[in-house]
Amino acid sequence: MKHYLILLLLITAMDTSAQLTPYELSGKKETATYYQAIKHYEQLDKTYEQAKLLSYGNTDFGKPLHLLVLSKDKIFDPVAIRKSNNRILLINNGIHPGEPEGIDASMMLARDLLKGDLLPKDVVICIIPVYNIDGSFNRTGTSRANQNGPVAYGFRGNSKNYDLNRDFIKTDSKNAYSFQEIFNIWQPEIFVDTHTSNGADYQYVMTLIPTHKDKLNPVLSEYMTKTMLPTLYTEMKNSGYEMIPYVNSVEETPDAGITGFLESARYSTGYTTLHNTIGFMPETHMLKDYDKRVDATYKLLQIYINVVVRDAKIIGENKRKADEQVAKQTTFPITWILDETVSEDLEFKGYTAKQKPSEVSGIDRLYYDRNEPHTKIIKYWNTYKPSVSVTKPIAYIIPKAWDKVVGLLKLNNVKVQQLQKDTQIDVESYYVTDYKTMSSPFEGHYLHSNVKVNPIKQTLQFYEGDFVVYTNQRVNRYIIETLEPQAMDSFFNWNFFDSILGMKEHFSAYVFEDTAAELLKKNPEIRKKLEAQKAKDSSLSKNAEAQLDFIYKNSDYYEKTHSRYPIARLVNDTKITLK
Repeated sequence: MKHYLILLLLITAMDTSAQLTPYELSGKKETATYYQAIKHYEQLDKTYEQAKLLSYGNTDFGKPLHLLVLSKDKIFDPVAIRKSNNRILLINNGIHPGEPEGIDASMMLARDLLKGDLLPKDVVICIIPVYNIDGSFNRTGTSRANQNGPVAYGFRGNSKNYDLNRDFIKTDSKNAYSFQEIFNIWQPEIFVDTHTSNGADYQYVMTLIPTHKDKLNPVLSEYMTKTMLPTLYTEMKNSGYEMIPYVNSVEETPDAGITGFLESARYSTGYTTLHNTIGFMPETHMLKDYDKRVDATYKLLQIYINVVVRDAKIIGENKRKADEQVAKQTTFPITWILDETVSEDLEFKGYTAKQKPSEVSGIDRLYYDRNEPHTKIIKYWNTYKPSVSVTKPIAYIIPKAWDKVVGLLKLNNVKVQQLQKDTQIDVESYYVTDYKTMSSPFEGHYLHSNVKVNPIKQTLQFYEGDFVVYTNQRVNRYIIETLEPQAMDSFFNWNFFDSILGMKEHFSAYVFEDTAAELLKKNPEIRKKLEAQKAKDSSLSKNAEAQLDFIYKNSDYYEKTHSRYPIARLVNDTKITLK
């Protein structure tokens, strides 16, 4: 009997040890590697019927993207889950593997929920163990020079050196494609993407970027700002980790105030907004001890689960209402600017910012004196107003040559139809009249901005198989914010259509001189336009080449597709024969 008890104790101890994470086994100083994380979740899958580890697609590193699903009812079909009116909470970790708190916190949280039989009844929890698998293998302890631990961690860029938290629209990486597959299959109501911050020093371990209230559908924004956020802040304070909005300082230090972070659609929570999902980006503070950062993340994830369980019914109803409203919505803001006239007072617990001579340069440098903590009221500017809005067309017509665009629309649950036969259709076309372009590449692109367009009514020839996207869909925001060229993260701004911006034909001046003279004789309107332009621009009168170019661009010789955005807007209720 004595030997049996000793054996039982050894087996129990081994079982307990086997369920500890590498983070715990290291004395809370190390973060799990990719293989350790997947092994941990595979073991949970084997041990518990309420856990299933799924894999989707591929990544640039050649490994699939994993998804752990925790379901009390043991239902792992997202369609069946939605039919059962259960909520879905999606937690994403390791988009920046050098910010690994969520990786370790989620491993412990999943284990504790399963081991303690604590899974909620009406909420299914989905966890991506490590999103940037590529970067997690590029492991050092030095790539984040300002960060306090862990001992070693992954790298921000993936195998192609993309920052995956800038890739949710352009989708240059296989990681982003597989994530969108997961997201659009599971369609979560709430999304959490775990991070670590850079920037000023202050007393808080955890800061928070919620989906921006002014970009969310009003029904969702009302619930998030008045119900969900107050609970998150209160409960985090009660847990011992008082939380503050992400410290996006107006000046070098937070003393002059902070602004709300406006996440455009390139970011994870900006992307989820396009699908009427409320998103959050918790950011632990880089200078705090790693064990505190992990613990704060663990506790915040617990609170998210509790809130979603508590408000499961209203969260589902709000999502349904938002989807219905967006399908019927006619006007869509597509760019925003900070409203500097609206601010609120925010209690902020920081450290006194001081100057002292640098030991490197001898010049005064900034430092925060942790021996002088303070609590003060600072300004918080968190209201953005639309700067450009568009009225949606009845539909967009996309020539079949632009297959990447169509593929991404389909990936995002956009219903796409095709013309049954060659057809001339009255449409509105945009001609791009101006835009700014970055002087150096950003995430592999020379990103455009400040786009100006001139809408022209035209009758254009379309062909069998060209694509038609009607704007009566719950994913209208994804449709409009990718297809309208002026939108902040439109496909146009990400260079999908740069080929239209270059002319394919031109003229030889010595030949076109005679043609231009003949055009002026036969077309008084061209001469009138030329004289008017010369009156506006005195330099034109002295530039023969420029005058020829003006005549050319106002004649039938000029290619009509130059700078014409290839996706047409159907603005009249025209009957179209579709396949």
